[in-house]
Amino acid sequence: MYGRKVKLRFLFVSTILSILILTVFLVLKSLEENVVYFQSPSEIKSLTELTNNKIRVGGMVKKNSISMNSNEVNFIITDFKNEINVTYSGAVPNLFEEGKGVVAEGVLKDRNFFSATKILAKHDENYMPPEVKAALEEN
Repeated sequence: MYGRKVKLRFLFVSTILSILILTVFLVLKSLEENVVYFQSPSEIKSLTELTNNKIRVGGMVKKNSISMNSNEVNFIITDFKNEINVTYSGAVPNLFEEGKGVVAEGVLKDRNFFSATKILAKHDENYMPPEVKAALEEN
């Protein structure tokens, strides 16, 4: 019914379309693995279900909460409403100190304990990450 040219054109267009759909699917799937959500200690306390996904917790480092062992740093992040205990192994940024804003990236152990793999506090003393500022203003 259709000529050979039409059949080849249809095959070409459908092949290009399926390759395009597959490419978009693979790109979105790979981006999904790299998404890291930001949450405040209050938001973590109100979670209904805990997952093992990587998240970022932000707030202020509570006064008199930093304790350093030989290779581990323990501290408390607060949003002045709720607190979460954080453990981190590694070198902390120079500007990491009590009373300053911090964002820790890692996984939740439970609603009270967070295991950080990265500390994001590389800023001057006046800067506060936008996520932390918004979370503190909310509370």
